[in-house]
Amino acid sequence: MHEKSIELLNKGVADELQAVHQYMYFHFHCDDQGFDLLAGLFKRTAIQEMLHVEKLAERILFLKGDVEMTPAGPVKKLKDVSEMLKMAVQMEDESAKEYNVWANQCSANADSVSKQVFESLVAEEEMHFDQYDTELENLKKFGDNYLALQSIERSKGRETGAPAM
Repeated sequence: MHEKSIELLNKGVADELQAVHQYMYFHFHCDDQGFDLLAGLFKRTAIQEMLHVEKLAERILFLKGDVEMTPAGPVKKLKDVSEMLKMAVQMEDESAKEYNVWANQCSANADSVSKQVFESLVAEEEMHFDQYDTELENLKKFGDNYLALQSIERSKGRETGAPAM
């Protein structure tokens, strides 16, 4: 009865798992380069994406489906912060658009709860989009100085005895 919803929810799981892996990769590299604010943003987003996987999986299991735990694709090995942010903006924009379509498909199949799950994810993906878009605009506006400020903040922390990671 809910096969289409289960299929769409599992597509969401695949997209969210992909995002978790990609954002953690970005987190590791931003952290390694000393860009603490961006590293923290990527890590927090990855954790939020894990919560999205959980929400989708709970709905799949309620519908008596099985959760497919396969990411949508491989991690793109980007190390340039501007490229990371561009990809993050694109990922969040695409997810919001897909989830809107999938919400409508669930509604057409008389599954209003799955529709609501996707609608709630749209709001969160749009929030992530806005965060990454703002960071990308800051980078364009301030250039490398924007990244240098993040490195300086880490250096200040180390002067006060904060442990090096």
